[in-house]
Amino acid sequence: MASVPPPPTGSVPDPAVSAKADDGDMAELAKGGRTNFLGFLLRLLARIPFLFIAGRLYGAEKLGLFASALVVVELVALMCSMGEKRGLAQRLTEGADQSQTNLVFDGILLATLFSCLAALFLYFVPAPMFPAGRYSQIDRLIVLAIPAYALTEIVLAAQAYKFDIATTVRARAVVEPWTISILAGALWFVTPEDGLTLAYIASIYAGLLTGLWTFLKTYGLPRGWRPRPRYMGRVTWRALPLATADAIEWGTRRLDIFILGLFAAPSAVGVYYIAQQVASLPQKLKTSFEPILGPVITKNLKDHNYAAIARQVCQVGFWITAMQAGIALALGVPGEAVMGLVGPNFVGGTGALAFLLAAEVVAATAVVSEAALIYVARVRNLWISIATIALQAALTVALIMLVEANGLGEPYKAAAAALGLMLALGVASLVKAVMLSRILGHPVNNWRWAVIWAAGPAILVGFLATRLPEWAELAFGVPAILAVYGWVIWRRGFGPEDRVLFRSMGSDKPATGVTGPV
Repeated sequence: MASVPPPPTGSVPDPAVSAKADDGDMAELAKGGRTNFLGFLLRLLARIPFLFIAGRLYGAEKLGLFASALVVVELVALMCSMGEKRGLAQRLTEGADQSQTNLVFDGILLATLFSCLAALFLYFVPAPMFPAGRYSQIDRLIVLAIPAYALTEIVLAAQAYKFDIATTVRARAVVEPWTISILAGALWFVTPEDGLTLAYIASIYAGLLTGLWTFLKTYGLPRGWRPRPRYMGRVTWRALPLATADAIEWGTRRLDIFILGLFAAPSAVGVYYIAQQVASLPQKLKTSFEPILGPVITKNLKDHNYAAIARQVCQVGFWITAMQAGIALALGVPGEAVMGLVGPNFVGGTGALAFLLAAEVVAATAVVSEAALIYVARVRNLWISIATIALQAALTVALIMLVEANGLGEPYKAAAAALGLMLALGVASLVKAVMLSRILGHPVNNWRWAVIWAAGPAILVGFLATRLPEWAELAFGVPAILAVYGWVIWRRGFGPEDRVLFRSMGSDKPATGVTGPV
């Protein structure tokens, strides 16, 4: 397999300078990681009331219909962002002699055109969003979220290029989840049939306004900018592999809902959607590293510092794996109590929740490897992503049919869909890590056995906690699991380079673009 080109003669980085730059990059990655961990906690606080409101007030069936529409809307919006979530960093790095504001607005114009066309099409042809054929006129308005979602991806990616992760946290971990939670509760008293749709649209636009406010202060309005059809055509063509890979990576987290909707009742899809929402909390830990990892990788690629890229991918991968494993244990071991918070009808989704949480842990290697592959082997990465989603589809259908053949109930279908996802992501992680290692010429492996050593006592504590009443299981069991896991992983798994992530915020040097409180 071909590797990236060797550094040109005379351009090999000085080892001392390279090491110093690598330390600075790690500091930026750690700072972004701390900010996003705070974002995770804020998102967790905001997600709990939404899950409670959605499950208790709207019910599993309405949630299932809403989830089916959401799959199509967010997938189309991600495609319309033209891969700028991760590709914008490379465009800005390569276009150092051009106005960064103008380059960003090129992407904004493209995303606006494509997303408006897509929204119009889905409004007049709503069948892909509502496979059950049940929807109201207001439900069709959910397509209004497509342009706002796509533009939010771009402005947050532009801020991340300036190492400003705080804006992403504000928009995605505070404004969006709290807006949908508050409005979903309030609108249930006004229009219980359409409350979820209206609350979702409002939350997406609230997030966009939050991102735009900081974006315009950072970049300002374009000057001397005008549409350049030829350049934008090249951008579109170049972005297709990345946009498709983004859509496929996202689609692996939604294909299971789509397939489940074909084989199971809407109520089962609603239960699975809640399990997926809980499991998506640790997922945000890894996806939130992508905006800060992209600029660091593109800079090292420009300097031909491939060893640094391998180290950064391994380091971030371990941080993500270690944190996700702890959160997965804290949410998965007392899974029945977690799902029971939403309502008694949702407890049947506990098995699906366990597999979904495990899937997020095994997917960490694929995500961090892909953060580099999209720049050094974007077409090969695309083919692996296509193979992954095809494998997931085949496994999901086969496992659900196996459940039906054995006469098992709807909860087993949900668990089968989650198991198919976990197996497909595990294969993708292995393949992408091996390919990146060969391309860079350096090993890429973020796994450490300390995760297993920490998981053992945490599972034991969690098992003991399940003997308690449900309220005590959540109030005392979840913190106890996290505390035991954290203590062991800190002592057995974290070295000095790993503990940079937890260095006091006060000891950090200011990072460019990180302004204001989170």
